[in-house]
Amino acid sequence: MKAPEQYDPSKHNKPDISDSAKASTPSAKSPAVPNGTPSITQTQKKTAHADKKPFQWQFLLPKYWAIWLLMAIMLPMIYLPLRWQFWLGRKLGIVIYKVADSRRRDTLINLGLAFPEKLEAERELMAKQVFVNQGIGVFETLCAWFRPNIFTRTVSISGLQHLINAQNEGRAVILLGAHYTMLDLGGLLCTQFFATDCMYRTQNNPLLDWFIYNGRTTIFGKQISSRDMRSLVDSINSGHVIWYSPDQDYGLKQGVMAPFFGVPAATITMPRRLAKLGSKKNPPVVIALHTYRQTPDNLPRGKRPHYHLTITPTLHNYPSNDEVADATRVNEVLESLIRIDPTQWMWFHRRFKHQPKGHKNPYK
Repeated sequence: MKAPEQYDPSKHNKPDISDSAKASTPSAKSPAVPNGTPSITQTQKKTAHADKKPFQWQFLLPKYWAIWLLMAIMLPMIYLPLRWQFWLGRKLGIVIYKVADSRRRDTLINLGLAFPEKLEAERELMAKQVFVNQGIGVFETLCAWFRPNIFTRTVSISGLQHLINAQNEGRAVILLGAHYTMLDLGGLLCTQFFATDCMYRTQNNPLLDWFIYNGRTTIFGKQISSRDMRSLVDSINSGHVIWYSPDQDYGLKQGVMAPFFGVPAATITMPRRLAKLGSKKNPPVVIALHTYRQTPDNLPRGKRPHYHLTITPTLHNYPSNDEVADATRVNEVLESLIRIDPTQWMWFHRRFKHQPKGHKNPYK
């Protein structure tokens, strides 16, 4: 069956990426895995092995049956070849794009705000590709949880020296990620090079939270609740890498307005607070991470996917005395990375929901 029309960022003009965010992104496809090659699980690095959350009998109540049904349908599919999973992910993304009216509308609004210079037809193609990438991302995440070794020898990395230099100095690393469509696969690939803890927000649905938390125990050393400051400080004092994603709209209670893709956006100031924790003589460093699927969504027959990780240089003189300037600086770094392929970022969240006084909510 013919693959859906795909937005190809290489065919469109892209702005220059700042030196702090440039990365080499080789296009070579991964060869077949030679016999004797260590697997993902054999080379994975961890600081700890967290216990899984226990099963609760309430998960069997009828209100959770839809989630169980979805998992019963999806989980067997992850044992198909990756090429078939990508095909199913494309179809899943297209279906969601067509039926999820509010999410599609929010995506188009976000892209219109962020890329006003593009034609409407091009933004529609980008929006469709966002959902296609997310559909594939569902399979990538489930495989990261339950079939990690399928991604053996599919990853390259640039900028790793920035993280290693910080660790050699005995400093913790605040790794600023973003909500890319491959989700937890990015974390799994990172742990091929360095161990990492992650910060998380508890899901509103207890069963969904149980699935996600337990799936991530196979990837991250520790999962630190945003409310568990004791565990966070302990990880920082131990010199760990802590993954934190500050790219969503959490309001202004702990944030400020700062431009993101040229649009005022509520930007959480947690990164600058994290950078102040731990030893004052040897404080944490702040760097950013980009995770990127380089192969097309219509994976060619006989080929395997390839992923690239980019680690930026340390944000020097951060934090400053100006929280707005710091938030703007973080947004600029994340934006430059997202622009490598905008369709691999989750544009269906209401990133610009909170606006300055006198500015209209773009989603109303």
